[in-house]
Amino acid sequence: MPEAIPNGRLRNWRQQAGLTRAEMAKMVNLTKSGIKYALACDEERIRRWEAGEVTWPREPYRLALAEVTHLDPEDLGFTPIKRARTPEKACTTVDSIINAPRAVDLVGRREDEKDVRRREFVGLTGAALFSAVLAPRETTRTADLDIEKIAATLVDYSTPTGGPIDLESLTHAISAAKRNYQACRYAQVTAKLPALLRKLRAACTSLHGDDRLRAHALSAEAYHVTASILLKQEDKGLAWLAADRSIQAAHASQSSLMIGSSSRIITHALMDGSHHLAATDTARSAAERMDADLSAPSPDDLSIYGSLLLRGAIAAANMGNRPNTAELLDEAAEAGARLGHDANRMWTAFGPNNVLCHRVNVALLFGDAGTAIDYARQVELDQLPINERKATLLLDTSRAFLMWNQHDQALHILRAAGEIAPEEVTSRPAAHRLARDILATAPISVRREAREYAATLGVIA
Repeated sequence: MPEAIPNGRLRNWRQQAGLTRAEMAKMVNLTKSGIKYALACDEERIRRWEAGEVTWPREPYRLALAEVTHLDPEDLGFTPIKRARTPEKACTTVDSIINAPRAVDLVGRREDEKDVRRREFVGLTGAALFSAVLAPRETTRTADLDIEKIAATLVDYSTPTGGPIDLESLTHAISAAKRNYQACRYAQVTAKLPALLRKLRAACTSLHGDDRLRAHALSAEAYHVTASILLKQEDKGLAWLAADRSIQAAHASQSSLMIGSSSRIITHALMDGSHHLAATDTARSAAERMDADLSAPSPDDLSIYGSLLLRGAIAAANMGNRPNTAELLDEAAEAGARLGHDANRMWTAFGPNNVLCHRVNVALLFGDAGTAIDYARQVELDQLPINERKATLLLDTSRAFLMWNQHDQALHILRAAGEIAPEEVTSRPAAHRLARDILATAPISVRREAREYAATLGVIA
């Protein structure tokens, strides 16, 4: 192992700021990124950075350091990890992540996404920064407050009021919410949903004719993403309410595509409530209605149809019904083959690789970790069009390795998921449980690393 080179720039910045290592660590934890990602920086971590033992901190820490110092990591003496060039047409596979050396950056990310995320966080300055060292940590997260606002909006039955309705603006807002959700930027979505839902309710009440139908279709999409956020937060009651609103709005829009799309979230909500038979029947019936009505299906039709079959397959697997599960998965695979590639039509991310992702999840539900890993190795990660699907696949793969008692691989893949989509790991109870399970059963050789990573998530074993 090469000798560590002391990081003089970081040490110089800290000394010029008149901070001890403990004070600087607390400042890192109290930045917006520190609070958002529940960072657990301490004096030892600062020492390791300054000693050159860590040449490139993980992204949440890089963001927090940028907020504290207003400097890029390179300006603080850190060195970006260089990735080996790959052939132009080569695809990143889950297998390449599984076999990646632990010292390298696990998963690539487009530069524009990194820049956008960096700009999202504004550092504290001057006296506000130094007073934050002594300030108590917030007891209620902003995300929790936003969920409460969503709850209040969902149960608001008053007559909506407001000015003129701009359907184009609402369309763009829905698209932005969907994109941010699929990129796992959940905090951005939850912050804007309450106002968006109120505007859409006003639009559905005040508009007429085709404009009203369009407003109902937009509402179906908005309630769909609302239910998806709430399901990830395991808020079953509110998630069911939002899913029901989505399917009602879809029927009001008179669009068969929207009805099929919203049937997916109803199926998901039923599964989350352990109503797996009803979920299977709902997904299968919705898919059969689409199949009967479509003599020449469009790519949008195939995407919704295939996604319904996949939801039904997961529900059937939860019941332990192997024949139904296999039948639904095979029908979905046929639809994926007809589509020919993975796309994000109608916000489904459907395609052949997405079908493989669901085969991974089904194998896990049947307790077959080896089969799950075999399917995961076949997935071309670059072909999955959204980060949410990539991260979900990696979390399933991590669980499979944990079932196999390969804790080092489970932790490695969990961290890879966090690199792709930080909020998918930092904000989801399911991901926290996975980190806790890895730590609780890890052998001594892995326990220290598992404990350190769990601490960054705020997980206590």
